[in-house]
Amino acid sequence: MGRVQHVMTACELRTPTSAHPGPVIVSARRAVLDVLHNPRVYSSASGSRLAPRRPLAPVNLDPPLHTAWRTALDPLFAPARINSLCPTITRVAADLIEGFADADEIDFAAQFSVPFPTQVLMVLLGLPLEDLPWLTDLTQGVVQPHRAIGKPRDDAEALDYQGVMSDWAYDYFQEAIDKRAQQPADDVLTELLAIKVDGTCADSDQLLEVCFTLLTEGVAPMSAALDCVFALLAEHRELRQQVIANPRRALEELLRWVTPVSFVSRTATTDTVLQGCPIMAGQRVVARLSDANSDPTEFEDAGTLRPCREVNRHMAFGAGIHRCLGSHLARAQILVALQEWHRRIPEYSVERPSELAFARRVRTVDRFPMRLSDAR
Repeated sequence: MGRVQHVMTACELRTPTSAHPGPVIVSARRAVLDVLHNPRVYSSASGSRLAPRRPLAPVNLDPPLHTAWRTALDPLFAPARINSLCPTITRVAADLIEGFADADEIDFAAQFSVPFPTQVLMVLLGLPLEDLPWLTDLTQGVVQPHRAIGKPRDDAEALDYQGVMSDWAYDYFQEAIDKRAQQPADDVLTELLAIKVDGTCADSDQLLEVCFTLLTEGVAPMSAALDCVFALLAEHRELRQQVIANPRRALEELLRWVTPVSFVSRTATTDTVLQGCPIMAGQRVVARLSDANSDPTEFEDAGTLRPCREVNRHMAFGAGIHRCLGSHLARAQILVALQEWHRRIPEYSVERPSELAFARRVRTVDRFPMRLSDAR
């Protein structure tokens, strides 16, 4: 299975005028790595399109504060901790799948790719599962407000709606934090109350930032991964059989191929030159992870999906200090989804895959009509 290759350039300048420079688009793997491994020059601290009122910790922080936060948070998402959660993740997936496995047609997004990671996050934080519909709608309002109300992305009404949903999310997490402070439990939210950053306990505002980050950076990218992977498998039955035979081995190649988060952005802190391309201080730098994952200088036969690829240093989870905090959790969820889905529903299809409207950066879809074949 192959795809069309494009020219891999280090970077492309988008500069309408010298007074108002446009973004620099970085495509080649080496250049993308240069950007992501150099936070002093390419900063993440320019704010978030998801939370204009607050920064997102740790994703909108630069060293040394970012380093202190990652040191505190990494143990909560370490492989051993995630492995202990796998039975719970499996139960969540199996229960969701069982609820629609006998249907003729479903909306994969509404019935699985959105509620599955949302419910896993709720279990992880110890949030009441009866809040699932509310938290799902809240997440969509924060991450994709334009889709939620049917307006253009930059429409003032959509931005206002996002602000309202963000405030509601902060209020929701504040109530959960206050409750855990009074009634500790065996969950990540309780552990967050005890973390220390540079030897000092995190305050309430900082904990709210972390919870908001887990909501926005944990659910939507995970939904995108499921949307992309299952759209691919629904269209290509032979590939699906290879994945079913060895899902653990195929997982990394699927992530490389679909790259659910197609790009990340940084802001240049100083005038610099990136592999011959001049960049001005304050200029936005867009690192295209999807292009880096198809760079032929890194991947042999980069334009071909090979489920048994042995060496696979893909960048689906980013690179450098901001490499995805929840990468181990994401892998566990995708693997469980592949195993549980195909155990119950080995045959499925999308009637018109070209009509699936994937978002540009975090590649989710609004609707994902999927037929569940009677041939199973």
